Amino acid sequence: MTFKEHISGNIAYLERLGSGGPTLVMLHGVGSNAASFVPLLPHLPRDWRVVAWNAPGYCGSAPLDADWPLASDYAEALKAFLDRLELDRVFLAGHSLGCLMAASFASTHRDRVAHLLLSSPALGHGVPRGAALSAAAQARIDDLEALGAEKFAALRAPRLVFEPEANTDIVDRVRHGMAQVSVPGYPQAARMLASGRLLDDAERLQVPTDVIVGAEDVVTPPDSARRAHAALRQPWRGALTLVPGAGHALYQQSPAAFAAALDAFAETAG
Repeated sequence: MTFKEHISGNIAYLERLGSGGPTLVMLHGVGSNAASFVPLLPHLPRDWRVVAWNAPGYCGSAPLDADWPLASDYAEALKAFLDRLELDRVFLAGHSLGCLMAASFASTHRDRVAHLLLSSPALGHGVPRGAALSAAAQARIDDLEALGAEKFAALRAPRLVFEPEANTDIVDRVRHGMAQVSVPGYPQAARMLASGRLLDDAERLQVPTDVIVGAEDVVTPPDSARRAHAALRQPWRGALTLVPGAGHALYQQSPAAFAAALDAFAETAG
C-alpha cells in the first residue's frame, strides 16, 4: 500500500490506510514536505494508519495568518487537522522543525498523544517574536530569496546527508523536496524556528517520549538530542537512540532504524 494524496480543510496531506492498528501522524522539517516520508512507508507495520501532513504554507497547505507564527500556532493548526480527521489519539513523530510543532501540541493536548517521537530535534533559537532574527534563521530566508528554490536546495541538501558523495540518490531526494519550499510558508517556518524553545515544551511533556538522531547529524547534532532527552521528566522520558551512519535526513537515510524506533514504543503505548 502506498500514500494517497488528500486535502482536509486547508491542509494537504498523504495517507496510507491501516487495518486496525494505531494511527501515526508525521510532521516534516523546515526544508521538507510530506512526500519525504515515502521511503519510510515500507518499513512501517502494514496495519498502521499513516498520515503525513504538509505543514501550513507547504505543498498545497494554506499558510498561517501570522507573518511570524509560534510553535503553538502550528500546534493549533495540527489540532484542527486531527479534529477534522476525527483522530482522537495518535502516535506523533516530528522531525527537526516538526519536533517544535509536535512538542507544543503534545504539551498542550497530552490526551491526544499516545506516544511521541522527537527525531533530529531542532531546539529553536529562543528569539522573542518581533526581535532581530537569529543569524541562522535570517540566512535561510535571505538564501531562498537570493537564489530561488532550486539553487537554494542544491546548496543546502548535501549537508543533510551523511557521506553525500556516496549517497547521491538520497541527496537528490532531499534536494527535490527542498526545492518545493515557497513563500510565505518557508519564511514563516524559519521565523518560528528562530523563536522556538523546544526544551521548555519538553519539560512540560506528560506523554511517553523517545528521541532519535543520526550519529553523523551536523544540522541538529547528537548533543542537541541529548539536551532534549535530558529535559524530559520521569516517568515520561523514554529511549534515546543514536543511529550510526546517518545524517540529518534520518528517516530517508536510515528508514529501517527509524521505523524500529517507532515500532518499539508501539508496544508500550496506551
